[in-house]
Amino acid sequence: MSGFTYVALTVALTVYGQLVTKWQLGSLELPSGSIAKLRFLLRQCIQPWVLSAFLAAFLASLSWMAAMTTLPISVAYPFTSIAFVLVVLGSSIFFDEPLTKRKIAGTLLLTFSLFLISQ
Repeated sequence: MSGFTYVALTVALTVYGQLVTKWQLGSLELPSGSIAKLRFLLRQCIQPWVLSAFLAAFLASLSWMAAMTTLPISVAYPFTSIAFVLVVLGSSIFFDEPLTKRKIAGTLLLTFSLFLISQ
């Protein structure tokens, strides 16, 4: 696989993990009190979908390590910002979060900046 394939896999796994975590925890309410919060979060860590998000983060790390063996970090790292764009789009599609003009403008600026950095 090429370095850019590893970067794309890193991004895809990262986006998956973020969206699955939101899907599983977004409708729950964090309790008050430090101990109650810790217990709540630890209970969530054994949920199958949350575990899959952890696995995705681990696999994304391995993929990133592979990317680092073939690409300069100054080339590879800017492409990880695509994850921001995909999470904004995914949150709009899957969670009905508003896609405001500001978010669209920010996403376009980020995409344009990525283009400039990669040149």
